[in-house]
Amino acid sequence: MSISTLTRRAMIASLGALAVANTAHAQGFAGLGRDAKGFANVTPGRALAFPADHGAHADYRIEWWYVTANLKDAAGQDYGAQWTLFRQAMKPGDDDGGWASQQIWMGHAAVTRGDTHRYAETFSRGGIGTSGVEASPLSAWIDAWQLKAGDGFDATIVSPVALNAAGADFNYALTLKAEQPLVLQGDRGYSKKSERGQASYYYSQPFYRASGTVTIAGKSVDVSGTAWLDREWSSQPLASDQTGWDWFSLHLADGDKLMLFRLRQGSGGNYFSGNWIGRDGVSTQLPSDAIAMTPLAATRIGTRDIPTSWRVSVPSRGLQIDVAPVNAQSWMGTSFPYWEGPIRFGGTQSGMGYLEMTGY
Repeated sequence: MSISTLTRRAMIASLGALAVANTAHAQGFAGLGRDAKGFANVTPGRALAFPADHGAHADYRIEWWYVTANLKDAAGQDYGAQWTLFRQAMKPGDDDGGWASQQIWMGHAAVTRGDTHRYAETFSRGGIGTSGVEASPLSAWIDAWQLKAGDGFDATIVSPVALNAAGADFNYALTLKAEQPLVLQGDRGYSKKSERGQASYYYSQPFYRASGTVTIAGKSVDVSGTAWLDREWSSQPLASDQTGWDWFSLHLADGDKLMLFRLRQGSGGNYFSGNWIGRDGVSTQLPSDAIAMTPLAATRIGTRDIPTSWRVSVPSRGLQIDVAPVNAQSWMGTSFPYWEGPIRFGGTQSGMGYLEMTGY
């Protein structure tokens, strides 16, 4: 079942974003391959700084705060939860403030179980107080949805935090705690997306332990599990001929973590990237030629064939796994549609994680 919520106020606030959407679907979100003249550039060697970089970067065109959680109830039933806050600047330069702000905010939330996938979407104009991010102590919100620092918050590990969101027929409230430091993805936080200079700044907290409640159609269950926070910002993260991405976050049974993605090019080629994250928090960037991601089976969703089962290999680490979705119908039919849902895997390692696919 799919739910998309959009209030009259949010409709007014989002007109600029929806205009972009009409030309952006080929790349999945917000025209990420468009020319970024006038916006700040992503360059190698910039040291990420905390807590400042937990906040918004208004001189860059696009950024997001992204949480995915793999959860189980007392009976062992799998659940997934997603919480995302996107910020997009409609033009470069100083912000006009108030209702004239060029900052558009968009929120996505979802819960997934084997028999259902439910999502909600909301928009807000920046500058009027209904959405935004404060770096210290961390507070990210859009309407009543929040990612918020808890008591004793440590900005170096982004813990603990409280997370909540609600749609018309679902809601969740989770507490996320971690002990390991943040992980800088790519090369010390500089994440290349092509050989032509496209890149983002990217860090993660993949070591959260999650607990709380998930409510679907009025029935609440206590859940616990693992969660993963991703933070990225950029002005042009894709090349003009890149049509979308397939992104994995994987919690391995031995405690290691793995982030992998491929960016699909119009010519049929792919750009691969990834980081192997040890259980001690040490992150090692994987060269592009060390990663293989092969679709095994597709799911028909509307008029689209979505590759929901995969074989993923990192031979240098002795990894070969087959990945299957908890729910193959985890389609986000939002203004910028994509597939996102929890996954399980087995092979040389077992575990769980999340898969996101855009541009299909």
